[in-house]
Amino acid sequence: MIAINGFLGIYLGLYVLSAAADLVAEIINLRHLRNHGQKIPEIFQSEINQTKLRKINTYTIEKSRLNIIKGSMEHILFLIIILSGLLPWLEKSLWGFSFLFAGLLFFALPGLAAGLVSIPFDYYRIFVIEENFGFNTRTLKIWLLDMLKASLVGLVLGGMILSGILIMVKYGGRIWWVWAWLIFSAFQVLVSILYPSVIAPIFNAFTPIEDRILADKIQQLAAKEGLTLRGIYQMDATRRSHHTNAYLSGLGKAKRIVLFDTLIESHEDDEILAVLSHEIGHLKRHHITKQLIMIGITSFILLFLASNLMSWELMYRSFGFETTSLYAGLFLVAMLWQPVGFFFGPLTMALSRRHEREADLYSSKIQGTSVPLIKALKKMALDNLSNLRPHPLYVLLNYSHPPLVQRIGRLQREDLTGLK
Repeated sequence: MIAINGFLGIYLGLYVLSAAADLVAEIINLRHLRNHGQKIPEIFQSEINQTKLRKINTYTIEKSRLNIIKGSMEHILFLIIILSGLLPWLEKSLWGFSFLFAGLLFFALPGLAAGLVSIPFDYYRIFVIEENFGFNTRTLKIWLLDMLKASLVGLVLGGMILSGILIMVKYGGRIWWVWAWLIFSAFQVLVSILYPSVIAPIFNAFTPIEDRILADKIQQLAAKEGLTLRGIYQMDATRRSHHTNAYLSGLGKAKRIVLFDTLIESHEDDEILAVLSHEIGHLKRHHITKQLIMIGITSFILLFLASNLMSWELMYRSFGFETTSLYAGLFLVAMLWQPVGFFFGPLTMALSRRHEREADLYSSKIQGTSVPLIKALKKMALDNLSNLRPHPLYVLLNYSHPPLVQRIGRLQREDLTGLK
């Protein structure tokens, strides 16, 4: 057990405050649902009955309860790792290894511990909650293979970017953080390029869309908006879940459209086109570029701060370290950012919700009406059992998309305004 000084005390206070805020938001959201979730929202009156609403609410409650327990366990594990002295012990145990290998292990082992803790919760979510509500279609074998694949992909990609940064820390001189930032930024772009054709196929099968009439409509939509498509694919989502979705991926002028086969089965062509028009709206409004720029600015600032903090002896002593090991310093800076970053989260979520609203409006503009998108959003809400009455605080902290009732209501108002 390490001694708690003023610096560590302030850090622990911020961490506990952020963790408590996260858990309290879940609890408030649950109470809000119990108190206000029994009434069907007006815009869903013709689509939902009380039986369906109870199913939606029960699904939300079950997921929230699991999130509360899982979050509590993760926070407890994190505090144990910090306060027990495991990190200084691990750093000492790695003496004698090469700097790069020691640094990779120092980051990997705490990550492995966190991953192991999450496994039973992931199992319960899929094979109990998702199974009980008719979503899960994956077998135990598929789940295990997915977990193994995700671990290997994370190990390879994470190892590559971390190795690059550690090499810059060791050999990049006083401006190592600039070189590290360039490596990080290039890696972000590279992953964005490789994801559709290299990474995603590791987990799912992508085949050319079978409905040629729908494919022709999508091609016409893309041509109208000046997009060159690499392909229009359907993904075998039904091998794992009945949840529905669609996305458009790729950088540059050439794009790839992916539709979940569950979406194709449950939605009409005009609804699918409206959803894709929404994705096109993200491109036309340069949301992906803006997000990459934001990540670039944030990482630039964080790496600059890291370059200054990593020589700060008080930080090392506060966490029980006897030496100022550079890879340990990088890890500690990442730890310091965790609770601070939590309080910046609402800004990120607010920007994301703004982007979603802009993409919704762009879809309505392309289609000439909001009706197909509204129909699609309602179906997706019912298919995915989405919470129709989230608490505003929970939305502030966790929602990257506007709540569905607000989202659909805004689209309806825009249609009325357009008619006038």
